Amino acid sequence: MLEVKVPELAESVTEGTVAEWLKQPGDYVEKGEDIVELETDKVNVEISADEAGVLKEAKAEEGDTVKVGDTIAVIDTEASEGGSSEEAGDKEESKGEEKEDKKEDKEEKKEEKQTSEEKSEPAAEASDDKGDRVIASPATRKYAREKGIDLNDIQPRDPLGKVRKEDIDAHQAGGQKAKQEKSEPDEQPKDDPAKPVIREKMSRRRQTIAKRLVQAQQEAAMLTTFNEVDMTNLLALRNRHKEKFQEKHGVKLGFMSFFTKATIGALKKYPYVNAEINGDEVVLKQFYDIGIAVSTDDGLLVPVVRDADRHDFAGIESEIGDLADKAQNKKLKLDDLQGGSFTITNGGVFGSLWSTPILNTPQVGILGMHKTQMRPVAIDNERFENRPMMYIALSYDHRIIDGKDAVGFLVKIKELLEDPEQLLLEG
Repeated sequence: MLEVKVPELAESVTEGTVAEWLKQPGDYVEKGEDIVELETDKVNVEISADEAGVLKEAKAEEGDTVKVGDTIAVIDTEASEGGSSEEAGDKEESKGEEKEDKKEDKEEKKEEKQTSEEKSEPAAEASDDKGDRVIASPATRKYAREKGIDLNDIQPRDPLGKVRKEDIDAHQAGGQKAKQEKSEPDEQPKDDPAKPVIREKMSRRRQTIAKRLVQAQQEAAMLTTFNEVDMTNLLALRNRHKEKFQEKHGVKLGFMSFFTKATIGALKKYPYVNAEINGDEVVLKQFYDIGIAVSTDDGLLVPVVRDADRHDFAGIESEIGDLADKAQNKKLKLDDLQGGSFTITNGGVFGSLWSTPILNTPQVGILGMHKTQMRPVAIDNERFENRPMMYIALSYDHRIIDGKDAVGFLVKIKELLEDPEQLLLEG
């Protein structure tokens, strides 16, 4: 028999939720074939079989939380596709266990009947009615008896009210917290039938996003400064070269490569924007792993372009395209999301003109791009022209970044984008 355990997921990820069983008990599994998908705080992870065999048991159900090192399945490596004699033996053994459980249930009922005779008839009837509402397997009932716990006192997590061994363990360990958490929704005002609503449970990833955003606002002295960029020269340069660029490199020449290059140039001039706080130390990073925020159906993800300063324009566009495609198709790996020294987010793709992005902690800076829109711009004291303009925003942690550096950082980006040939000269 082979136990399938939850592997090490990442340094900061210690548990996950069973999202979907890709194989069911009784299915034959090839070596290396995925058997279950876990949802973590960052990405979905498939766990595969180390050996071929028949999936004998799934020890966790969809929606259950499992931790690194937990055994979540058992594979019979001696069984062949289509079954084996061992499977038949297992079935007989299972039948024997069921008979034993039934026998124990009868004895339990007999004991309960004897106990109830000592009490008043109304109390006994109430007890019986309550017992009938408890849903639990024979094995769970036996486990509760061994622990000396009344199933009627258990507050199950299952929405259907089924009691599991985990509920018994939580109760025995003083699981009043879980009981209170479950009772909280009942304490909320009931919905008005005349004003219908839909309630849905937040996914693990959405809960993590919510916690991190609140954490960033609570822990950092976060400010946002703004500037605007005249995109005339950048658009002209892009229009002149986009066709040849795509023919040569096989990727489109977009705005993100220009903004990434400009960001790196500004980070080199203002290194504290490319840092983080660790206790009472400031960690100045000498590398440029740029996170690019990507919106997906499951929430915002920030895959990282590693060593972005070593890529040319084509390399950056290719990396961003690959990461965005992985994000949309749920193919991102944990390594794609780890680390990052600075983040760029582009609300302009959704039509945003102005925003204050929230830090992607522990980073201390994030650049917000917005929609390019034609606006009248004063050329001199007498002339106005309609120019393609974009507002840019830098949210930063004021604990280590002064306003002077924050403003200077945005001014540097503005200068590089308004004279994009500088990006080529500065690499």
